[in-house]
Amino acid sequence: MIFRQLLDAATSTYSYLLADEDTREALLIDSVFEQHLRDVALLRELGLTLRYTVETHVHADHVTGAWLLREATGCQITAPRAAGTTGADLLLAPGDVLRCGAVALEVRATPGHTDGCTTYVTTDHAMAFSGDALLIRGAGRTDFQQGDAARLFRSVRTQIFSLPPRCLIYPGHDYEGRTVTTVAEERAHNPRLGDHVREEDFIGYMNNLGLPHPKRLAEAVPANLECGRPKHSDAVPRTPTWGPVIRTFAGVWEVPAEWVYRNLAQVHVVDVREREEVKASPLPNLPGAVVLPLSELRAKVGEVPRDRPVVLLCPAGARSAIAATILEKAGVPQVASMRGGILEWKALGFADVIATP
Repeated sequence: MIFRQLLDAATSTYSYLLADEDTREALLIDSVFEQHLRDVALLRELGLTLRYTVETHVHADHVTGAWLLREATGCQITAPRAAGTTGADLLLAPGDVLRCGAVALEVRATPGHTDGCTTYVTTDHAMAFSGDALLIRGAGRTDFQQGDAARLFRSVRTQIFSLPPRCLIYPGHDYEGRTVTTVAEERAHNPRLGDHVREEDFIGYMNNLGLPHPKRLAEAVPANLECGRPKHSDAVPRTPTWGPVIRTFAGVWEVPAEWVYRNLAQVHVVDVREREEVKASPLPNLPGAVVLPLSELRAKVGEVPRDRPVVLLCPAGARSAIAATILEKAGVPQVASMRGGILEWKALGFADVIATP
């Protein structure tokens, strides 16, 4: 199985990608709206086909990326039946098994944080994805959105702590940088839900947390009840329209060398090699390219033209990727690294369109 744990740093939300190595079919648990381009890039780079998005519950602190992912990939949106959402393609009930190639997840109801909270467990009981029901050394709050401390206590004890001690628990959030725990660890050391804690103690603890509501509660809950479908089109993350530009999993805008070859007159080409390197290199420059070394770029951002898209290049695309990130952060509106650099340009047979320094 292919497995990736992904983090949205702004909300400390974990998303989980699981895929069958043979069929290359994948599912994504608890996606985040703002991470849409990252997730699509990872699927593309790993050669995976997304079959399902999966929700552990109706989130209150972030908006799901499920609707965006369905639009981008044609996947199906799944949601817990008890969550009360609209717009899902497949509603899951306790006892169901969601299959994606050889990957199979048991559906277990774990209400208490919300009515629809669901924990997904691999059928070999080696991994469980607990959403906000069970956190690492903690538990999801129970003071809004149908929260019920007694239900949560019983849910965790009967549906999660009944799993094998070595079962890995992957939570929906962690605010301390912790990534994974086990059933045995939480039963022994969870100060809220461990085996030594009585139900009445847990209820008293949870009823007196005194936490402020999540900052995005009013926005997130209504949006997640509609599987993340945005109310306005301008809320959808945009990709550049000036060319076939894609966002890589590394977070860099890239454009194919072939497109640059066919559209040289429509872009500004900036070579970020050192000046002496360009003069001495057996790799000649592209016609019309301006040499602006990466070592000078930050100090000379103001010299970068902005009336046309800027395509950055270097021998293999490594330095130009850094340069693209620098210019994007500096506010240059249309910028991308040429994928594969000058080496890719030559490999594609474009050596007739070059200029000798």
